[in-house]
Amino acid sequence: MARNKEFDEEVVLRKALELFLEKGYEKSSIQDLVACMGIHRRSIYDTFGDKHTLFINVLEKYQKLWRAKVNSTINNENSVKEAIRKIFEIGISKSDFNTYGCMIVNTAVELGLHDEESNQKVRDSYSNTEKLFHELILSGQKTGEISMEENAEQLSQYLLNSFIGIRVLVKSENNNEKLNNIIDMTLSCIS
Repeated sequence: MARNKEFDEEVVLRKALELFLEKGYEKSSIQDLVACMGIHRRSIYDTFGDKHTLFINVLEKYQKLWRAKVNSTINNENSVKEAIRKIFEIGISKSDFNTYGCMIVNTAVELGLHDEESNQKVRDSYSNTEKLFHELILSGQKTGEISMEENAEQLSQYLLNSFIGIRVLVKSENNNEKLNNIIDMTLSCIS
């Protein structure tokens, strides 16, 4: 008879997320995960598989947390331009799952060239963010807030690139005024 789990999967995934954010994939050992998650090594393997599978689960959790945060923030905005600004502001905030930078960007830099499964998760995340920008731009064009002269596809690609750039910069830059100036300049291209 199988034993019931003595831990909440969501809670231990969140703990693993914090460790992977802080140390990255390569520097997080199974022993680090055991200590951080507060569960036995065997429980990690039985529940999540190997370290790589656990990492993929954590990446998916991070994406869900990120998307929920963005959606709850931009759904309260009447202005499309302000919604786009809020996405950038979330990107530079030092929130509970953003202290060590963006897990997607960190994964792209650490594993992107030699781990196809992680790289696919990164590409999917980037694609989803670009689609979100694209939808917002189209919505702004329908309401007249954004000029129909703007090429929505190119503008969404530009915003994604700028967003990834600021997510990298935030890892080493603590000057919020500078980061907000960059956001202002980036968004000034939207007419």
